[in-house]
Parts: sequence; C-alpha cells; structure tokens
Amino acid sequence: MQKHKMKSNLPIPLLFLSLLFSFSWAALGLTHQQQHHSFLQCLNRHSGDANSISTVIYTQTNSSFSSVLEFSLRNARFSTPNTLKPLVIVTPSHVSHIQATINCSRTHGLQIRIRSGGHDYEGLSYVSQVPFVIIDLINLRSIDVDAENKTAWIQAGATIGELYYRIAEKSSTLAFPAGVCPTVGVGGHFSGGGYGMLMRKYGLAADQIIDAQLVDVNGKLFLDRNSMGEDLFWAIRGGGAASFGVVVAWKVKLVPVPSTLTVFTVNRTLEENGTMLVHKWQSVAPKIHEDLYIRLFLRAVNSSQQEGKRTIQASFVSLYLGRADELIDLMQESFPELGIVKEDCIEMSWIQSIMYFPSDIPEDAPLEILLNRTGSAGIFKGKSDYVTQTIPETALEGLWQRFYEDETESLEILFSPYGGNMDDIPETETPYSHRAGILFNIHYAVGWSEEDASESQRYINFMRRLYRYMEPYVSKSPRRAYMNYRDLDLGTNNNGPYTSYKQASKWGLPYFDKNFNRLIHVKTSVDPTNFFRHQQSIPSLSRG
Repeated sequence: MQKHKMKSNLPIPLLFLSLLFSFSWAALGLTHQQQHHSFLQCLNRHSGDANSISTVIYTQTNSSFSSVLEFSLRNARFSTPNTLKPLVIVTPSHVSHIQATINCSRTHGLQIRIRSGGHDYEGLSYVSQVPFVIIDLINLRSIDVDAENKTAWIQAGATIGELYYRIAEKSSTLAFPAGVCPTVGVGGHFSGGGYGMLMRKYGLAADQIIDAQLVDVNGKLFLDRNSMGEDLFWAIRGGGAASFGVVVAWKVKLVPVPSTLTVFTVNRTLEENGTMLVHKWQSVAPKIHEDLYIRLFLRAVNSSQQEGKRTIQASFVSLYLGRADELIDLMQESFPELGIVKEDCIEMSWIQSIMYFPSDIPEDAPLEILLNRTGSAGIFKGKSDYVTQTIPETALEGLWQRFYEDETESLEILFSPYGGNMDDIPETETPYSHRAGILFNIHYAVGWSEEDASESQRYINFMRRLYRYMEPYVSKSPRRAYMNYRDLDLGTNNNGPYTSYKQASKWGLPYFDKNFNRLIHVKTSVDPTNFFRHQQSIPSLSRG
C-alpha cells in the first residue's frame, strides 16, 4: 500500500535531534540527558532507515513540534500551559518506525500514546501524566477500495471522510456504516465500535472488520487475523485497540446502498408539541423498518412565539435507504404525529448524504472537503448513556429545565436509535456489548470558550449534575456508557503498571459489561507487563 508522507518543515539530522533533545533535558541532570540521547539513538538503530526516521521525529525543540502536536488535537481542554507535553512525536511513514518506537519506549521506560484523528474526548491519545511519546499515524492513511469484491484496506491514520471519498470514487452503490464527523480517525473510531446513520441496517463499523494488521508489545508485525489469533482480533474490534498494540490497517466489508436515498431534517419546539413528539419517538425510532434511521437532537433556542424567551427545539434528522414517496408512506404509518410531507424530503446519493449530515460542512462544498483533516479544537465535556425503557414525559419536562441553566448555551443532547440489525448481533460477537434491548444511546455534550480552571470546572460540574438527573431513566447494573465517548468520571487506572480488577471495573463494566472479563484475559495474554496503558486502558492482571 502506498505511504503518504507529511514532510517536516525543518528536516534535522538524527544526531542533531539527539543533541537538541538532550539539551531540553539538561535541567534534569546527566542521567536523563544520557537516557534521552540514547532513546533517539535507539530509534535510529531499530528503524532500519536512519534518514527516513529522522524526518518523522519531532522533539520539543523542533520548530514544528507545536504545530504537529496541535494539528490533530480536538479538545482544547487538554492544550494548556500546564498540560504535560510528549517528549517526542513520531509520525511514522513505515511500519518499521512504529516497531522502533515501541521497542525503544519499552527499553527507556516511556509510555506511548497512539493518535489517529485526535478525537478522544478525554485526550487519551495525546495526553499522559508521566513522560511519554506520541505515535501519530497521520502519514499512514492509504485506502485501497476493491469495489468488485466489496472490501477495502484502510490504514489506521485515515479519517472516515477520506474513506467515504475513496469509496465514492469507485462506486455510487457501496457505502460503509461509520460515523458522521469526517475528521474522525478510523484507528480509534473502528476500535471502539463506531456507529452512524447506517447502524440499524448494518451494525457498527467494527462489525464489518474482516482483517487487520497490528504491531504488538514486542514490536512484532501481525499481517492478518490468523497470525494474531482470534482472541486478539476479537478484542481490537470494539475493545479499544490501543490497549493491545498499534493497529496499522483494517480490512472491512463494504455494504450495498441504493443509488437514491432520502433525508429530512424537521424541527419542532415545545410550543409545537415537542415533548409529546420526543416521547413518541422513543417507541417509534428503535422499532421502525431498519432502512429508516431517525436521530434526535435537543438544544435550547430563542422562541419564535415569545420575544426574549428560550424554548427547547427537537430536530428529527433522518436517512432512508429508498425514495421519498416510500419514506412518506412509512412515516405516515409509523409516526404521523411528526407530520412529514414531501417538501421536507430531499433525495440524494449516499455520498451526498455524507455531506448533508455534518453541521460544519457548507451546503455548496465540493466532495473534496471530505479529504480535509483540518478542524478546530473546541473545549468540551461529553458523557453518554443507554436507554432500555422509554423516558416518561414528566422526566423529559424536568430535562428541559436543565437547558435553561447558565452553562447551557452550547449544550446539545443527541438520541441515537438502536433496534434493527443491532438486535440481531450477539452481544459477545465483539467487545461492544450494547445490542438487543437497547432503545437508544444518549450523547451529552457541553462546550465553552474560555479555558481556565474555574470556567472548565463550572461546566464540568453542570454536566455531572445533568448526568445525575438522568440516572433513574437510563440503563442500570451497570449504567452503560460508550467507549468512544470517553468519560474519566466513570473511573481511572493507576499510573503504574498494575491496576486491580475492582478499580478498573468501575469504567470497564459500563463500557463492555460482561465482555470486560474476556478483554482482560486477552490483555494479560498479549501484554502481560501492561506496556500499552493509559487511564482507561484494559488492564493486565499479571504482575509479571
């Protein structure tokens, strides 16, 4: 597969890199000086191509260091003067660079963070509490689409926008069931599950993975699922691959879609029977035909009927795998209260629907915008829930009151329906266990503009109050959560190599339920010293 290389603005010979790196650690004493000089020499020895690796290493004294660090950093809550920065960023252009970084980090006692698109909600792909190195996969993003066999090999540094674009180049009737944000990296998105508008028809992104390539804790490259073994292959498809190694590439099945699809976005406020419609949606969206997906966004807006008053707007956003006339018939039969008419509907191709759903893509933008990895870093806190019984109208009315608090200017709550194919896939098929019996997932997000400790804490505290309010109305024992909406409030591991099962289960059971035990078994087998670790990585229970 072709390797795409992001060239440094300031190529520096490896020896000079070593001197610069050592100088930055001079204040820590000769031992650290020698250690980190030795680390860069180690990279040189293990990479197999010294000239190549010298152009993809960025130390803190490199003028490009900050721009490389911040390019794929999506939550500015973790970009402050007090945030610990990586000692080195490696942007590998070859698998040997990954192998060298793993081997040398182990030898020199450094942790690794693995970054694909940088969308981790708690910054765990680029933040650490102890000295660390980032492997940024941005240069490994080639995509090979085989339309005839309906498959694709995707390097882990690619974004889902790049994947969608490459599929559309080859076919107008093939698609892939992943998320709606085009700058999300496939490395993390796929390995945490990855859901989107095709979920009720085809399941998750992880459900379509049929092969993978991975570098393990020993720096060994596994070229396919057979060589890595079925347990490890199972674990990386929904269990968070960064706990087990560095995924280099995924092979996925592509799915068929009609040449013409239909979308609509219909907004209703409380004054337009919004509460009743949201309540009814809960019993319709998870049970309607699997070709129809209706998401629900909730936010506070200015009332159009009463000047100076705020109200709640429910946005019903839909994708139907078929034409508008069929969709209208289906809506009139299953959800006539919403009042969908033909004028609400837009027929388009699948790739046009990919452009339709993200709110930050202009209506007249060319398809090539899907190749643009540049994105702004917001400041936000997110949480998630799963719902197994409909939320009563009285509880919804209490939820509306939370939208009127001071911290809610950018609060958005998203309900994403399950059912359809998600009910048919066994909960043990992959580590992603949230299957049959789930009505919908809830995503909570609140953002703010000023990054200082007092402002951040005020908004985080609001989110925690909202989360406590919702507790009686969501799943229980465990209260489930989606790993790709990472939430450190659930619990964290120790910084050291050993974390007890009791401690890790506080966050592990919400993410994985009964699959958590099998994930620990796989982790203990393939990474017994717990080298690949962060605050919510699968722990190894071996003390060896």
